[in-house]
Amino acid sequence: MTHPSSATALMLTLGLLPALAGGTPAPDGTAVYFVNIEDGATVSSPVTVVFGLKGMGVAPAGTEKENTGHHHILIDRVPFGQGEDDADMMENGLIADENHVHFGGGQTEVTLDLEPGRHTLQLVLGDLSHVPHDPPIVTEVIGITVE
Repeated sequence: MTHPSSATALMLTLGLLPALAGGTPAPDGTAVYFVNIEDGATVSSPVTVVFGLKGMGVAPAGTEKENTGHHHILIDRVPFGQGEDDADMMENGLIADENHVHFGGGQTEVTLDLEPGRHTLQLVLGDLSHVPHDPPIVTEVIGITVE
């Protein structure tokens, strides 16, 4: 794993993530959002999370079509733009693991089996190669409590 330089870490801390973007351009006003869940919600597991997108269309990974992308959900991780590996993901694509779930088939919802307790969720839209758009299209991190 590569680590960002001190200058990169400072840019991320200052919220200058768009300067690092290496992905496909995104139209102004594009937004990704949670349709059925909000910050502070108390839910039961499994929880279905529905993704929304305004200003662009959803297409499977690998689809080369202007103004499209596919969803990724980040679970229990620092906000995108503040992680030590985010600069690398802006250049090479989002990783896939238990904290970074890909929906490369163009899916717009997921049912998550989450342990009881507090969890954080964030959506990130990726281009055909899983690289966040330029500028990145992300939600604010929301916190949910699973009973």
